[in-house]
Amino acid sequence: MITNLKINEACKRTYYERGYWTASTLYDAWEKSARDFAGRTYVKDGTTSLTYAQVDDKAGRVARWLVSIGVANGDVVTIQLPKWAEFAIAYVACLKVGAVIHPVSIRYGMQDLAQSLAFVHSVAYIGPTFFHRRDYEAELNQIKGSAPTLKGALFVDKEKDPDDGDTSLSAVLAAFEPLVDAPASRSDEVACILPTSGSTGTPKQVLFTHNNILFSERSYISVLDLTPDDVMWMPSPLNHATGFFHGLVSVMLFGGSTVLQESYKPADAVALIRREGCTWSHGATPFVYDLLSYLDQFGGSLPSMRFYLCGGAPVPSRMIEHAHRYGILLSESYGSTESCPHVYVPLDKVLEWNGAWSGIPYEGIEVRVVDNLHREVPRGAQGEECSRGPHQFVGYLNDRERTDRALDDDGWFYSGDLCFMDDEGRIRINGRKKEIIIRGGENISAVEVDNALSGCPGVGDHATIGMPDLRMGERICTFMVPQGTDRPTIASVTAYLADAGIPKRIWPEHLEFINEIPYTPTGKVQRYKLMEELLRRLKKEA
Repeated sequence: MITNLKINEACKRTYYERGYWTASTLYDAWEKSARDFAGRTYVKDGTTSLTYAQVDDKAGRVARWLVSIGVANGDVVTIQLPKWAEFAIAYVACLKVGAVIHPVSIRYGMQDLAQSLAFVHSVAYIGPTFFHRRDYEAELNQIKGSAPTLKGALFVDKEKDPDDGDTSLSAVLAAFEPLVDAPASRSDEVACILPTSGSTGTPKQVLFTHNNILFSERSYISVLDLTPDDVMWMPSPLNHATGFFHGLVSVMLFGGSTVLQESYKPADAVALIRREGCTWSHGATPFVYDLLSYLDQFGGSLPSMRFYLCGGAPVPSRMIEHAHRYGILLSESYGSTESCPHVYVPLDKVLEWNGAWSGIPYEGIEVRVVDNLHREVPRGAQGEECSRGPHQFVGYLNDRERTDRALDDDGWFYSGDLCFMDDEGRIRINGRKKEIIIRGGENISAVEVDNALSGCPGVGDHATIGMPDLRMGERICTFMVPQGTDRPTIASVTAYLADAGIPKRIWPEHLEFINEIPYTPTGKVQRYKLMEELLRRLKKEA
């Protein structure tokens, strides 16, 4: 059982008094949806389609297997699966035994997985036998000796039968009857450990209770006017909040369905959305950027798609207008792994605000803008965004120092994001504190530079960082993927910015060309990787 959670007791009392938190768990929510929507499709991938009843039955059998190997309430189960429908079976099985769900990236290599299993004291592992030219079963068997708490492994035999002696999902479904006993889990216990997406390096293991997740996802869907007939297109990985919480948990709460795209390609995505009649989605901006570019190039439309919620980065007005030409509302959704999501743009304000604002907080969530001493700044002044609410994480596993740096004793989470707030309580995210370029003593937002360059001829995907400079400290360096036949130059870029009326202080001073901008799976630019690449290039030139 994971203990030593950081929850402000006064906030906790308030959340219960106002009904934001209750005694119900994710298991209770699942049981209700499995009854109410039994025959409706819950989750679908390229080869498998499962109703609520089918997931419930199969998850019950996997839960019985988990109990048979000694998994109990509060134990951690690590799930390493692609965007397969079987992920739903795995996570619901965890709910049925009260296990803590720990989804990790399918990209984890043996060393990353071994370290992760040991760090969270995982008791069981659920992964594929084989996927994308990798033998996950063989890899797990090589490293399981370094995970002393591991009691068993279950391999999803979707692409390959398991080796002799290993347990497969097919075998468990055939051999075990569904578990019917309710788990001993409580709503204030940890339900999930989410590794951060790693935009700045080493992932942290973020802890969420049942109450955190249920409040977050109920708030999330409360402003979207969704019904059981709505179909979500989900291109994001299931080991992050976008894919797991929004793609599966939120959909489960109102009886909708999710279509998973295992391998993202714009042409396939367009065909999938049309075929399945997908009505909405949530993901990083690159996904929708690619969709719109594909439609521009090859024609057609996505008539069923009503809206796309954008996370990971501020949404430029040009992209909002571009999406609207195809009848899609592009709404920014702001949050982080620790505080996800807590600010949104109402769908009826998307066109009016047109990218000028990142949004307003959901009911029950507080947002402030503070200075370096955590004092609230005047409206309109830039500072660090911080939030407090029933949705928020309750600490980093086995890392009190980093927990206390990010989450204070009063329950405020300091995001590290820069923003300002107007008199109506709307905020505008300007980038990360770590994304500030200090040029000659002046603070310049890298995101502000990026936004100014959107639409510049010849400039495709791009991201800006600070380039070390002896005289100025840093200069503005933009990495970009060139478009068209003529590569942009400093002269052509600055001429465009001058014509657009962009202040000279945020004009790029150095350009670097790259095949693709590195992103986390949730769509955040990995600027530290661009800095590493820049330093390599500068060293080579020297």
